[in-house]
Amino acid sequence: MKQSYIHTWLHDAWEIALHEFRSIFRDGGVLLIFFVAGLAYPLLYNVIYSNGILEDSPIAVVDEAVCSESRRYIREMDATREVKVAYRCVNMAEAERLMQERKVNGIVLFPRDFGEKLARMETATLSVYCDMSSFLYYKNALMAANHVMLQEIGQIQLERYAAAGFTDIEAAQLVQPVPYEENNPYNNAFSYSFFLLSAILLIIIQQTLFYGMSLLAGTMREENRSFASLPDRFHGHGVGRIVLGRGAAYWFLYMGIGMYIAFIVPAIFGLPQRGNYWDILLLLLFFVTDCVFFSMTWSTLVTKRETVFVLFLFMSPICLFLTGTSWPTVAIPGFWKVFSYIFPSTFGVQAFINMNSAGGDLATAHDQMIALTIQTVLYFVLAMAAVSLENWVIRNRERIREEGTRRIEERFGVDLREAYEENKRIITGE
Repeated sequence: MKQSYIHTWLHDAWEIALHEFRSIFRDGGVLLIFFVAGLAYPLLYNVIYSNGILEDSPIAVVDEAVCSESRRYIREMDATREVKVAYRCVNMAEAERLMQERKVNGIVLFPRDFGEKLARMETATLSVYCDMSSFLYYKNALMAANHVMLQEIGQIQLERYAAAGFTDIEAAQLVQPVPYEENNPYNNAFSYSFFLLSAILLIIIQQTLFYGMSLLAGTMREENRSFASLPDRFHGHGVGRIVLGRGAAYWFLYMGIGMYIAFIVPAIFGLPQRGNYWDILLLLLFFVTDCVFFSMTWSTLVTKRETVFVLFLFMSPICLFLTGTSWPTVAIPGFWKVFSYIFPSTFGVQAFINMNSAGGDLATAHDQMIALTIQTVLYFVLAMAAVSLENWVIRNRERIREEGTRRIEERFGVDLREAYEENKRIITGE
């Protein structure tokens, strides 16, 4: 008896998976999201951000101080990789005009008292203005100014100690008592694409899976069908086979798409791949499973096909922001940090960056893997509950409608059926 039940359960789950496969491949919109968006988006983003390093960004310099220190500062900024001094302006009005004409992406202003304050051993200031139409313009101008500023601070300190009578060795030890070397092993070129695309790749997996599954669920509901309905030919019990059967269809599809996104796309575009292959594959297994049940749970709220396209416009940037890639997680407000725990991408992206970009192993992504496991269990239970509830509503829809009609009639003292027939006669002109 037990063997017969297990056999029936597995057979039903397999039939549901095959039915889901057929539904997927019959829907052109779902195929477009899964196989065009899922396969083309990673390539498109990498092509767009292929040049993740912007070099020699043109800037204008307004040197009102006209001193040796300001001239040295300007020369050293011009020698950096980030910017080039394209124009030397007489005043800010000329520099602003150049920025308005898009000839420069930044302005550096040295005030008149710059040299005088340094001579009096006071704190001197300079101003950096950036074109914020692109993050890279801001990054280049600020990095170039900061790098030169750190060098200049050290040079000024050496000069002051030398003037005070210290030897060169003593002054060097006072300026830098502990020698250090700057090293950025994971992104030493400060490439914008290296830190951004690792996050985008996994978000594409989550979002395309959710949109495709929701599109199919919305289509079924518009046609008065539902994935939660239990076909009469299935003789097993419970809704576990519906959830696992449907989930298996998407899991097999997206394990293939996920391996393409996580392994093949980075290799094509030369993105960092420092993680162990089997560790990344295990992460994909956890992440895709979590995304399947996440999508299945939230797709139960989608009642119309076009709802998916509204969600598409604003959900992806929010998911990217909440991963902590573009903004540190410690600076994210408490509400949004808790809200980010809804999405598998919050933990999947962090684990992927820890392993694939930083070269860590599973131990470095231990917390994220635990979080993905907890999410998977919770979303599986929620998906089961959602399917059970919808299946019950489908089977009792007529009784629920009749009970609602009866209560309205009792409360307001009207016969809704008679009112409906009367309205029908008025409309038809009988």
